[in-house]
Amino acid sequence: MKKVRIALGIALLALSPFLVYGQMLDPVDYELIEAPETAQAGEVFYVVVEATIEGDWHLYSILNDPEAGPYPTTFSSGTNQMAIAGEIEETEAVIAFDPNFNTELGWHSDTAQFTIPIAFRSELEGSQNILLEVLYQVCDDRSCLPPKTKEISGEILLAGVVDNPFTDFPDEDELAISQTEDFELTSDADVSSDNIWVFLWLAITAGLAALLTPCVFPLIPLVVSYFSNQGGAQGGGKRTSWGQAIIFGLSIVLIFTAIGAVLALVLGVAGVSQFASNPWVNLFIGVLFVVFGVSLLGMFELRLPYQLTNWLNKKSNEGSGVMGTLFMGLTISAVSFSCTAPFVGAVLAATTGGEWFFPIIGMLGFSAAFASPFVLFAMFPGYLESLPKSGAWMNVVKVILGIIILAAAVKFLANADIIWQWGIITRPLGIAIWISLFLIAGLYLLGMFALHGEEKPKNISTGRLLLAVPFLLFSFYLIPGLLGASMGIWDAWLPARQATDVSVVSSIGTAGGTASAVEWSDNFDESAERAVAENRPVFIDFTGYTCTNCRAMESTVFPRENIVERFQQMETVKLYTDGGRDASENQRFQFELTGTLALPTYAIVDPNTGNVLDQLIGFTRADDFEKFLDRGISRYRQVNR
Repeated sequence: MKKVRIALGIALLALSPFLVYGQMLDPVDYELIEAPETAQAGEVFYVVVEATIEGDWHLYSILNDPEAGPYPTTFSSGTNQMAIAGEIEETEAVIAFDPNFNTELGWHSDTAQFTIPIAFRSELEGSQNILLEVLYQVCDDRSCLPPKTKEISGEILLAGVVDNPFTDFPDEDELAISQTEDFELTSDADVSSDNIWVFLWLAITAGLAALLTPCVFPLIPLVVSYFSNQGGAQGGGKRTSWGQAIIFGLSIVLIFTAIGAVLALVLGVAGVSQFASNPWVNLFIGVLFVVFGVSLLGMFELRLPYQLTNWLNKKSNEGSGVMGTLFMGLTISAVSFSCTAPFVGAVLAATTGGEWFFPIIGMLGFSAAFASPFVLFAMFPGYLESLPKSGAWMNVVKVILGIIILAAAVKFLANADIIWQWGIITRPLGIAIWISLFLIAGLYLLGMFALHGEEKPKNISTGRLLLAVPFLLFSFYLIPGLLGASMGIWDAWLPARQATDVSVVSSIGTAGGTASAVEWSDNFDESAERAVAENRPVFIDFTGYTCTNCRAMESTVFPRENIVERFQQMETVKLYTDGGRDASENQRFQFELTGTLALPTYAIVDPNTGNVLDQLIGFTRADDFEKFLDRGISRYRQVNR
């Protein structure tokens, strides 16, 4: 039982940053703390709402100018039977410089109270529900959460009618418009779930792939032998080795998950999108992938200082019980660094396309997959005989993985290139590099050549032949891309398409009279003027040159006929927020309009009022995206009959 408690403690420690941040995503609670028990219909009476703010977050004052940047706290009636019947008062706010918006703003920390005048319609009587809606936003010194809407409710008994009752109540249409303006700005739950599962599968696959490399696979029998000997030496037999194997696996999970937790803490809640679009970050990841790739190809070997690995090995041999097992986990992680580093780097690089908690989820999935064979074979050593023997096949796996990582490097180097507008790594060049890399992989598998330190195979096994075919076919599949053809989902991983790219396919299509069915503007103000004149809503695509999910949407969802039909009912605007001369202005506009900097963000806007009719964040399935467009168009027509 003691070892089970220790194992659970390690698991909770590994997950603690995730749990803490999960609770902090909504750090404000509202409660109706004062309200009269009875009142007269039509009478103006006062209720007091208290806001409790957790941690270092601050809630913005009701008196802030909406043009200053963040959303001021705003209360409204949740029903047309009740109205806000005067000016709202709040406890004194702190006036200070806000680094998020570079201006002085009023805000509340810890707690705040709001005194709100309310009146019910004079024809009502009996028990009534006090229903308030609050739209608010919170920030800390580094980042902001998107605006959020909450309901606050209470009960009151109406008895009689007051003389000269309050009469300024919203009608149903005004209330519908108000609720349309103040909807909760969140991403689609299904999309978020899909992204998490796809990313988790990527992380697990990377963990399993790392096991097949020459510096990890041979360690499995050594670890199993270590635990078998430990179990015998301590007299506990199979039970002892099982317990130590589980602790060993949890120690590896803890080590890698801690890396993800540190990255999540550094980035913060709103930092991932900024991290992903930073050209220096993309350049660093691209160069790192090149280093990892050529290392896997055998050009050189990545190693931690031998003093560190020797010290960890010594401690694991000296220690006994839990401490010795933990040091054994550290030793295996350090010894396998040269092969696991490229995969860890790939998983962490992929986190830039998700939310702040993706680094933790990614490292949790990677490490669980990586540690599982060590644990399972230590618990059931008899199955060790079924493993294939170490040999040349591991080097083949290592080379192929190195080529794939080099292909991934093109994406990140192209991101930096397009933001800085160097014009070096264009889409055609990126496709040409991919064709070359995958053609090389296919020819290598067919034994056409050998790398440094290898012997050219005399016979080609069936496995190598079957593996070579998809690489060769994929390289041929990419050739039309050089001529401007769409690569479907693969366009998301290639350099972004530019107007200066040579496109034979597009030229032929234009000559035949089939131009693009949707015309995209890069100026919202001009599009809004046209939309007002033509009585249609505006669709804004907040996108980025470095955004993989943006490219995936544009290549797989936007071209669908039913989606194009709906785009043609709106003015369509595409605004890049991570590069180009208007990037900073577009980014600020996105935050002011939608309350988020996530990419992609899609907003359907009423050009008459500038209000958001509906909004969606992230990669979305085509049928869900179609429903989103229909919802926005329908809301526009309801308001602008």
